[in-house]
Amino acid sequence: MDELRKQIEQATGTIRRKWNHQARIGLILGTGLGRIVEQIEQAAEFPFESLPHFCQSTATGHIGKLVCGQVKNVNLIAMQGRFHFYEGYTLQQITFPVRVMKAMGIDLLIVTSASGGMDPAHRPGQLIVIDDHINLMGDNPLAGFNDEQLGPRFPDMSQPYDADLIETALRLARERNIPAQRGVYVGVKGPNYETRAEYRFFRTIGGDVVGMSTVPETLVAVHAGLRVLGLSTVTNVCLPDALEPTTGEDVIEVASRAADNMAVVIEGIIEEEARRLQANPLP
Repeated sequence: MDELRKQIEQATGTIRRKWNHQARIGLILGTGLGRIVEQIEQAAEFPFESLPHFCQSTATGHIGKLVCGQVKNVNLIAMQGRFHFYEGYTLQQITFPVRVMKAMGIDLLIVTSASGGMDPAHRPGQLIVIDDHINLMGDNPLAGFNDEQLGPRFPDMSQPYDADLIETALRLARERNIPAQRGVYVGVKGPNYETRAEYRFFRTIGGDVVGMSTVPETLVAVHAGLRVLGLSTVTNVCLPDALEPTTGEDVIEVASRAADNMAVVIEGIIEEEARRLQANPLP
């Protein structure tokens, strides 16, 4: 058996000793969004450091635990906090929890994040429904040996974010008067915020928002055959000709204020999934 599959089995075994259920939805909760887990009922919690082969989250605003339970009678697993390339981990380490959630049964991964908006129409707190991404991290979690039991050598990325879920998220936002639009996410390694020239470049190549996460997890999720919904909160507007200094504390503060809107959309997606599963139960 491949070493990665052994590690996945060890991690899922630890989880199942405390929460032995088949999950349907996985959540990765980014900066300022950890309180969404308050909606989870009958929860079992695992600090990341208690799970085999999980890294320790060192990022500001990331609590660092895995929470398993139910929302709207749907079993789900939520990462309260995540890992980043800039923390010094490999992309394979960063995306290992996605492999574990897949092994626990999930069919849908919801990836959330905070990002810098590069569209002059963006406002802090606005929701972006990601419909594509640009990988400028300089690496790929799928590089190296490929275990065909986990996914294909050359996964197709023509539609990494599920088109139906994008439309559903936008509709839910409109129905609830939540400012939202679709956009392209540019993934960079970090940890520094970008220069004016970099923002101009990202905008020129088709980017709408920029952040330091999301892309690795999405690549692995698509490789594993999962549907993916990407949601990002614009925490600061990055206009090169009117650029103001940004701090991590500012980003967390805006993301925390916008968390309620993000939670409303995620809850709506879970309700839609609950109806879908009732009509077409997964095996």
